[in-house]
Amino acid sequence: MLQIERQQKILSRIEENGKGEIDTLAKDLKVSAMTIRRDLAALEKEGKLIRSHGGAVSTERLIPETSYHNKMSKHTEHKRNIARHAAELIPKNAQIILDSGTTTLEIARLIKRRADLVIVTNDVKISIELIDSKSRVICTGGDLQPNIGSFLGPHVKTMLEQIEVDMLFLGAHAINTKSGISAPTMDKANVKKLMIKAAQQIWVVADHSKFDQRAFANVCSLDTTDGVITDDNLPTEKRKEYENIVTIEYR
Repeated sequence: MLQIERQQKILSRIEENGKGEIDTLAKDLKVSAMTIRRDLAALEKEGKLIRSHGGAVSTERLIPETSYHNKMSKHTEHKRNIARHAAELIPKNAQIILDSGTTTLEIARLIKRRADLVIVTNDVKISIELIDSKSRVICTGGDLQPNIGSFLGPHVKTMLEQIEVDMLFLGAHAINTKSGISAPTMDKANVKKLMIKAAQQIWVVADHSKFDQRAFANVCSLDTTDGVITDDNLPTEKRKEYENIVTIEYR
């Protein structure tokens, strides 16, 4: 197989799946892993993909990080409806994690008057929102992400590795049937993975605009979660596609 033909096959597979692993590509194309690495490097140089640990991801529809103020002004009513349903799921005396995000901030606004919860968060805005809450509020601390408001870094990792909670309300930057849930950076994806590991139940809270999107770093497959709470604007033709993988609750 000519190099140009092999690289086109690599690109086609990564665009179809959103990502590709070196070992899998090498096996399928019957070449060495080193050859695949060289091909990925050449394709990245041409701007056709982005290399990641163990492989590469497609540049197609990779959505970047959005500032807090830009997120706050979009789909506000949908986020409030999602948050209302999420808040109703929280039982008495629950220990929960609220992931960083504007939808989880809306959850915080609804539960801040409760006095029976333990609420862990890596979001500075959520921490401030809960400043007068009678529930126990634990902020992970860490390196504050400018213009976003989430905490990242080793301090967050150390804390999340030491706790277990009943429920996690996970924010999602991008949701896709093939690549699952993804985040714009490896640091953010790693924090979400630790939250998932710490929780008994995992509910994704995301409005319809997050569906059929991809971001740089993989978090988890959709079937890892207990369900997704979203608004009722997800197109009808897409609903069954996602419902075949995970429970979807519309609000």
